[in-house]
Amino acid sequence: MGMSAGGGQMASTSRLTQFILGALVLGIVSGAVVHQLGAGTAFPVTYAENVSLLTDVFLRMIKMIIAPLVFATLAVGIASMGDSKTIGRVGAKTFGWFLMMSFLSLLLGLLMVHLLQPGAGVNLEVPAASASTGLAAPGNPLANFLHHVFPVSIIDAMAKNEILQIVVFAVFFGLAGAHLGPRAEEFFRNLDMLSHLMLRITSMVMNFAPVAVFAAVSAVIAKSGLGILATYAQFMLSFYAAILALWVVIVLMGSLVLGKSVLTLVGMLRQPLVLAFTTASSEAAYPKTLEQVERFGAPNKIASFVLPVGYSFNLDGSMIYCTFATLFIAQVYGIEMSLGQQFVMLLMLMVTSKGIAGVPRASLVVIAATLAHFNIPEAGVLLILGVDHFLDMARSATNVLGNGVATAVIAKWEGVLKPAGESDAPPHRESPSC
Repeated sequence: MGMSAGGGQMASTSRLTQFILGALVLGIVSGAVVHQLGAGTAFPVTYAENVSLLTDVFLRMIKMIIAPLVFATLAVGIASMGDSKTIGRVGAKTFGWFLMMSFLSLLLGLLMVHLLQPGAGVNLEVPAASASTGLAAPGNPLANFLHHVFPVSIIDAMAKNEILQIVVFAVFFGLAGAHLGPRAEEFFRNLDMLSHLMLRITSMVMNFAPVAVFAAVSAVIAKSGLGILATYAQFMLSFYAAILALWVVIVLMGSLVLGKSVLTLVGMLRQPLVLAFTTASSEAAYPKTLEQVERFGAPNKIASFVLPVGYSFNLDGSMIYCTFATLFIAQVYGIEMSLGQQFVMLLMLMVTSKGIAGVPRASLVVIAATLAHFNIPEAGVLLILGVDHFLDMARSATNVLGNGVATAVIAKWEGVLKPAGESDAPPHRESPSC
């Protein structure tokens, strides 16, 4: 019976993936038709504004799940670990992997933009320094970082979906539960049930995903037309080639620890990857990613720690975009950067990209700040704003892949990773042994 239930769920997942991809194609076609028929009128913009509401509704429904899901799973997972020594060890391994992958992603962005030269030969005139990008300045990176780590109030953090702040509170909460011992067991069992309820709600909300995907893509194409894809074809294709190279690096690095089973993991992450790609939101894929890495064999106590922290510290897709886009803009304006400047930029991005986690369009904000530091016109960001949605699709999917592989790697290092695909039934979470 367990096998047939698992087979039914896999078939359902496959169908949903097909619906999402179909919605993507339908969105491109409908957007192109609206743009063509409404040329010279305000209709395409009005259409885009109205149809985007469907995407907003879906993303809001996903976001309503994330805060209680992250808190419940992480608090229970920390309580299950039992002591601060174990948590410290897991944390050290997690951040070591994150820093290494961030550096590799940034470095690969530098190498690929030099290899492919997507902006070479354009030689645009340098714009006036007063040209506005419409992006807020990131301010003090250290202050931004600390503000995004330590919550003033857990209620405020949950209301704003500040994942890193929720993680910090959940760690303290789980440690307190472990310290209280048997007295806290019943409470944490109930808290564990909350995470199961959130995952059930996720399954219900996911049925709306194809509609959201259709709306998101249709809106962008309706406003800008298919021509925008042709105009930026070289830049977009170059970036997607860089993303493909990064996927190979992530899988190879994962295989050093996981062996051939890393390919099984990538296959199991298919639906969250497609969802992140089509909605251009890695947040939308968080609940499904958590579910699939647990199904792969990573215990909840590891997955519930590594994944939410990774959403702030391990954004591999965003990392490669920062270096790739910055040097692309420099190439477009014919500005040469020395090897030393590029290395300083890489180190600078290692810090600033972590400092504004959770900020909307964070990658663009980081890029704008980096351009200013190296006397490259900030208005260069305007060059990529038009196609940023399509680039964000690739970034979001890559962030999901990087965090999924990271979770399995840490579980393997801890010696608690079960054989891949050992059970195709929904994972049963451990009760906390406080």
